[in-house]
Amino acid sequence: MFAAYLIVTLLAAAATIFSATLDFIRYKQILINMQKVGVPESWITILGILKAAGALGLLVGIGVPAIGIAAAIGLTLFFIGAIITHLRAHDHSFGLAIIFLLLAIAALALRIVL
Repeated sequence: MFAAYLIVTLLAAAATIFSATLDFIRYKQILINMQKVGVPESWITILGILKAAGALGLLVGIGVPAIGIAAAIGLTLFFIGAIITHLRAHDHSFGLAIIFLLLAIAALALRIVL
């Protein structure tokens, strides 16, 4: 069971770090998507920091379960918020957010059962 948790957590952290990196470099498609859903460009760095903190928390959580649980909950809420933001703007280009959400939920579930 620990091996599954480790794989899912590392995958979730890597995916979230990738997403945060795209925010930090202001990847053009991210800026376009944020504009479509009405998120100010000034928020992009803060959103990237939140994602990076969540990913770091997942990694620290491998050794400190409470931090891993908190990070997974935070990322779950973050990506639910992202999906809701897209839905409210009638934008259905949130497929990656669903994948990130599912990874966060899986990491949370596996961390809890260990």
